[in-house]
Amino acid sequence: MAYERCPCVYMMASGFHGTLYTGVTSDVTARVYQHRAGTFGGFTDRYAVKRLVWVEGGETMAGAIGREKSIKRWLRAWKYALIEADNPTWRDLAEDMGFPSLIQHRHPGLDPGPTCLGAAMPEERR
Repeated sequence: MAYERCPCVYMMASGFHGTLYTGVTSDVTARVYQHRAGTFGGFTDRYAVKRLVWVEGGETMAGAIGREKSIKRWLRAWKYALIEADNPTWRDLAEDMGFPSLIQHRHPGLDPGPTCLGAAMPEERR
């Protein structure tokens, strides 16, 4: 099911089992862009909640709003279970919509680049 232009409830996360945000929108692609760009502001911008981890399309906006309000009252463990039922690795579903990955995939043997401290890797590791 394509979610781009339909009433949707969605959850964003800062990372695996990280900070969660539950929202509702009629255009999930545009909303993900707002969260990633920081133009949405507030909670998601403050806590770097930029990974789309769960989305559910609905028939009507009123139904989606009701579902969002219900999920917001759930225990954190229930939200984790909902996400992990369809997305056990907490993969960023926004990548399926054409958004770039938020995760830097690096292989030390293939890409020696700088370490996390910004210094070059020792010569013997290159």
